[in-house]
Amino acid sequence: MNFKSVRNSMAVTSQLHSKALHAAILFFIAGAIMLLPTNGGGVSSVQPGRGNFHGPDLVLLHGKIWTGEPASPQGIKSAPARFAEAVAIANGRILAVGNSAEIETYIGGNTRVIDLKGRLAVPGLIDSHTHFIYGGFQLLSVNLKDAHSEEEFVHRIAEKAKALEPGRWLMEGEWDERAWPSAMLPTRRMIDTVTKNTPVALSRYDGHALLANSLAIKLAGVTRTTPDPVGGVIVRDSAGEPSGVFKDAAQGLIFKAIPRPTEAAMTEAMHAALNEAARVGLTSIHSIAVGEDSWNGSFSGEVELLRKAELEGWLTCRVYEIVPITQWEKLRDAGIQHDMGDDFIKLGGVKGFADGSLGSATAWMFDPYADDPANLGIPLPLMNPPGRMEALASGADQANLQVCIHAIGDRAIAEILDMYARLGGSNPAAHRFRIEHAQHMRPQDFARFHQLGIIASMQPYHAIDDGRWAERRLGPKRAKWSYAWRSMLEAGAPLAFGSDWPVAPLSPIMGIYAAVTRATLDGKNPGGWFPEQRLTVEEALRAYTEGSAYAAFQESEKGSIAPGKLGDVVVLSDDLFTISAAKIKDAQVVMTIVGGKIVYRAD
Repeated sequence: MNFKSVRNSMAVTSQLHSKALHAAILFFIAGAIMLLPTNGGGVSSVQPGRGNFHGPDLVLLHGKIWTGEPASPQGIKSAPARFAEAVAIANGRILAVGNSAEIETYIGGNTRVIDLKGRLAVPGLIDSHTHFIYGGFQLLSVNLKDAHSEEEFVHRIAEKAKALEPGRWLMEGEWDERAWPSAMLPTRRMIDTVTKNTPVALSRYDGHALLANSLAIKLAGVTRTTPDPVGGVIVRDSAGEPSGVFKDAAQGLIFKAIPRPTEAAMTEAMHAALNEAARVGLTSIHSIAVGEDSWNGSFSGEVELLRKAELEGWLTCRVYEIVPITQWEKLRDAGIQHDMGDDFIKLGGVKGFADGSLGSATAWMFDPYADDPANLGIPLPLMNPPGRMEALASGADQANLQVCIHAIGDRAIAEILDMYARLGGSNPAAHRFRIEHAQHMRPQDFARFHQLGIIASMQPYHAIDDGRWAERRLGPKRAKWSYAWRSMLEAGAPLAFGSDWPVAPLSPIMGIYAAVTRATLDGKNPGGWFPEQRLTVEEALRAYTEGSAYAAFQESEKGSIAPGKLGDVVVLSDDLFTISAAKIKDAQVVMTIVGGKIVYRAD
C-alpha cells in the first residue's frame, strides 16, 4: 500500500534535516542498548526452591496451549510438545511449559496465577504488514469503508465536516466505491457542497487513490494543465478538469499541501493504535513507516514516538519498523542493520513500491485488465528508470538492511524476483528478501520464492474482500493464482501473514478466518473462492507466529511458546482447532499478554 506517505500524516511535526535525523536514530540506538537483556536472552538459571527465587511473575494453568512447536518425537521427553496445559513466565520470558501439575511447582509468593479453564492459548500473534500509526489516525477519523451507497458516503463526510473547525483537513476515510450500486469513482462535486470550508483528502481503502474536494485541489495548486506525474494518474472529467481522484504518485500533489500533525495528534493516534492491537491479540507488528512522497527524515518522528512510549511504559506491542528504501543510507550511516534494537523496538528493514493496487487498477500486469483492455497497470517511480530500484535495493542489502518490496501485479512480482535473483549471490535465502502482498502470480513464479528464499508477506483478508470483484478485473485465469497461500506453502516458500491495516481490519482472527475459509464478504462463496487455496487453522496460525517472526529475523525470540522465548501469549474465547471454520470469525480475544504482563483483558 502506498502510504501516501502521507500521510504525511504519519510524519513528524517538524522536517528534520540530516544531522537531526542522525541524532534521532543515534538516540534510539543508545536507548536500545540500555534496554537489551543482560542475561544473554536465555532463561533464568534460578530454579524453583533455590536461592531467592520467588516464583514466576505469571502462571497460566488448565488451558489448551498450542505452543507452535513441532510435536515431540516419540520417546524424547525433553522435546517441546505441540500442545501443553500450562506455562510460567518470569522476567518477561517463558520459564517453563508443561502440564498443570508440573507448572504449579513453580508458583511462588509473588506469582499471579490464572486458570484458563480449558481455553485455547497461542503464541503472541504477529502482524507482518501494518501502517500502524496511520491506522491510529484512521481510528480517530471518519469511517467510509462500510458506506454502502453514494448517499451514505456523502452523509458521513458532511457530519464529520460539521464537527471540524473551518480550515482543518478531513483525511483518511478508507472509501470503497465497489461497495456502492454504481461502483463508480467518487468526484469532488459529490462532496463540495458539504465541505465548503473543509479541505478534504480522503483515501481509498487500498491507499492507492484519494478523493480531494475543490478546496483541497485549489490549496495544492492543481489545475487542468497540471500533468500526470510519473507513476500516477490525475483522473479527469469529460472537460479535462481534475475530477477529484488522484491515483498513486499523483496523490503527492495533494499531500504537499497538507499540514503535518502535531506531536499531540501523533501521540493520540499511537495510543489508539496500541489499544486496538492489544484488543485484537497482537503482541508484535511490522510497521511500514511513512511513505514515499515525503522524505526529510519524517520516519524518525515515528521512531522517536515509539521510544517515548517505551520509556514511559505505554508501549504495549513490539514493533519492527520498516522505513522507506530511499532512506537506507541514513540508516547505514547511523550504524543500523537488520534486527537492531531491543525486545520492543527494532529497526533494519527498508521498503519500496514496485506498483500500485488491483482495486485502483494500477497493479502492474503482463496482460491487460479484463475490464480495461488498454490498461496494464503502473510501475511506480522507483521502477523508472528500470535500474533505480535495483540500485537502492543493492545498497541497502550491502549495508545489511532487510529489503522489502511491495509488488501486487504478476509483472511487478516477476520483475522483483528477477532483481532479487541478481542480488542474492550464492546464498539468497540468507538475505531474507521480502515481497509484500505477492497477490497475483504467474504459476511458474511460486517455485522461485522457494529457490531464492523470498518471504511471501501476504494478507489473507484481502482475498475475501477483493474476491467480491477481483475475478471481473483479472479474468478467471489470473484469479486462480491470486492470494494463493496454499500454492506458496506447497512450493516451500516462507509465508508470513499480516493485515495491511488500515486497508483491512487489524484482527489476526479475521485473517485466520479468511485463510481457512476464503468465504468472500458478499456471501457468494461460502465454500471458498478458489477453495483449493485454503489453509488449515494450524497453517494459518504458523504464518501469524513463526512465519512473521522469521520474516523479521526474530524466530529465536518469538513465534512459539518455549522456554527462553519472550513471554507473549494470547488467550482466545474459542478453540479454533475444533469449532467450525465459519465460526472462527466470531472468536474473541480474552487476554493479550506481552512479556508476562496483561495488556488487554476482556470484561
